[in-house]
Amino acid sequence: MSSKKLINTAEGCVDEALEGFVLVNPGLQVLQGHRVVVRSDVEDVIKAGKVTLLCGGGSGHEPAHAGYIGSGMLSAAVAGAVFTSPPPSSILAALRTITKQGAAGSLIIVKNYTGDRLNFGLAAERAKADGLKVNMVVIGEDCALTSSDKTAGRRGLCGTVFIHKICGALAEEGKSLEEIHQVASSAAKNMGTIGVSLTPCSVPGAGPSFELKSDEMELGLGIHGEAGVKRTKLLSAKEVITMMLDHMTNPQTSTHLDLKKGDKVACMINNLGGTSVLEMSIIAREAIQQLETRGVAVERAYCGSFMTSLEMAGVSITLLHLNDTIRRCLDAKTTAPGWSVPLLPVGKSARENPGVMPYAQEDKTAVSVDAVSVPKDMADMLYDMVKLSMERLIASENELNNLDKESGDGDCGSTLARGAKAILQNLGPKDNPGLPVGVPANLALSLARIVENSMGGSSGALYSLFLTSASLCLQSSVTPADWVKALNNGNKTVMGYGRAEPGDRTMIDSLVAAGTTLTEKVASNTPLEAMEAAVQAADKAAQSTASMKARAGRASYVSAERLNSPDPGAVSVTYWLRAVLEVLKRQG
Repeated sequence: MSSKKLINTAEGCVDEALEGFVLVNPGLQVLQGHRVVVRSDVEDVIKAGKVTLLCGGGSGHEPAHAGYIGSGMLSAAVAGAVFTSPPPSSILAALRTITKQGAAGSLIIVKNYTGDRLNFGLAAERAKADGLKVNMVVIGEDCALTSSDKTAGRRGLCGTVFIHKICGALAEEGKSLEEIHQVASSAAKNMGTIGVSLTPCSVPGAGPSFELKSDEMELGLGIHGEAGVKRTKLLSAKEVITMMLDHMTNPQTSTHLDLKKGDKVACMINNLGGTSVLEMSIIAREAIQQLETRGVAVERAYCGSFMTSLEMAGVSITLLHLNDTIRRCLDAKTTAPGWSVPLLPVGKSARENPGVMPYAQEDKTAVSVDAVSVPKDMADMLYDMVKLSMERLIASENELNNLDKESGDGDCGSTLARGAKAILQNLGPKDNPGLPVGVPANLALSLARIVENSMGGSSGALYSLFLTSASLCLQSSVTPADWVKALNNGNKTVMGYGRAEPGDRTMIDSLVAAGTTLTEKVASNTPLEAMEAAVQAADKAAQSTASMKARAGRASYVSAERLNSPDPGAVSVTYWLRAVLEVLKRQG
C-alpha cells in the first residue's frame, strides 16, 4: 500500500515541484523542455569570466540540488525522476546554458552512483566535443562500507553540499576551473558521512522502500533507501551518535575517516526528511559535545535538511577537515535558498564563544515579603496539606492524562505531576522544611515561583497567578476569612487573565464553586464544616463539566461530540482540595 502524499500525480510530481520552487524563488528559472533549474542571471556570470557549477541527480533529496543554486553556489541543477539519474540530454542542455566556447568553463559535481557517473560523464564528453571547457569531480564520502572488496564505491551523500559551497565560493572569487577542481577533489577526500534511519521512505505511487520494525533502526543506509551495514534496536540519541561516530572513525573499516585529537572540522547534521526539529537539535548537541570530548574542535556546525530522502525519519552526520581555504569558503556569502547560514559572532569564529552565556541566576524558590507568621502547629498543618496535595496530584497523573486525551494532547496529569514533584523536592523534611510553611504569604509566593518554573504551559502560569494573588490576602492576618479571601482573590485573577468563567468547562468551575461555598459557610460554620461543603461543591462542579460546552482553554477547539468526560483541570482541583480537607480532619 502506498504512503500518503500531497501530490496530484506520481508522474507529474517532479515537474510540478520544480515549477513551484521557481515560483517562490524568482531568481531561478526552469529550462524549457527540461528538468533543469538555472540562475536567471547566468549570462552575467559567464560574461564576468567566472566558472559555473552544475550538479544534479534523482529527485526526492530536496533541497538538493536546486536549492543550492545562487550566487556563491551552483549555477544550475538537473533533476531526474524520483531517485533516478537524469538523462544526458538534460545535463547537456544545462551545460550549454551555463557555459560557452571561450568561457571560463564549468565544473560538474557528481555523486558517486553508477547512473550519475554514466549520464553526467556522457553529457560531459558531448559538451567537450562541442568545444566547451568542462571538468567533473565525483564525490564519494560514505563511511558505511566495512569491506575493501570491489564494489561500486563509496556513495555520494550529504557531503556533496559542502563541495557545492566550497566550489561556489571559489568560483565567485574568480578562481580557475583547474584550481576549483583541485580544491574540490582534496576536500572530498577529507570528509566522511554516516547515516541512520528509524523509518523507510516511499517513492510517490509506491509503498515503503524497505521495512523496519517499530523498535528497530538501520545504520549506514544510503539516500535512496539502500540497505545499511547494521540493524539494531532503537537507541537513545546519545547512543546513536556514539555508534555513528565510532563506525565512521573505525580504522578497521575500509571507508573510515581519519580523525584524531586536535583536528578541526566542520560538522553537518542532516535531516533525512522526517525527523522533527526538536530531535535534530538534540542530535546536534550530542554530536558536537561528543566530538569535542574526543578532542576534535568543531569550528563550523550546520543543522537542518540539506540532502533528504523524501520522508525518511533519520539523520546523517558529515565531518569535513578544515583548512584556511575551506573555512573561508564555508563562511562566504551565498544567495542559495537551501544553504543554512548559522548566526556567527561578529569578528569571531563559529565555536570561539561557549554555547552558554553567563547569567546571574536568581533563586527560583526563595521569596520573602514582610508578612505575618503562624504558630508551629499551624505551620505543621500547612506542611502536611502541601505534602498530601502534591502526592495526590502525582498519583492521579495517568487518570488526568486519560481525561485530557479527549480535549487536549493528553498531558494535563503529567504537567501537574511535574509541578507537584518539584514542590515536594523543595518542601524537604517536616523537621527542617525547605519552604516557608510558617509564613503563609511567603509559602504561597514560593509555590507560585516553583510551579511557573517547573510546570510550564498554561497550567503553570494559571496556578502561579492564582497563588501570587492569593498571597496578597495573607500578609497581615491568616484567619479563616482571610484564607477564603485568598482563594477568591486567586480565582478573580485567574479569570481575568485566563478569560474563563464558571460554565466554560475549566478548572475555574471547581475553584469558583469552592470559593462561593466557603464564602457562604465560613461565618456560621466551623472551618472543617465549611471545607467539607466546599469540597462537595467543587466535586459536583467538576463532574458537571462533562456535559458542558467548552468555551475556554484547549477544549474549546474540539468538537462538542468528543467531550464526554469531566474536564481534567477541574477534576485536579478536587484532588488537592480533598487532601486539604483530610489534613483538617486529622487535626480534629
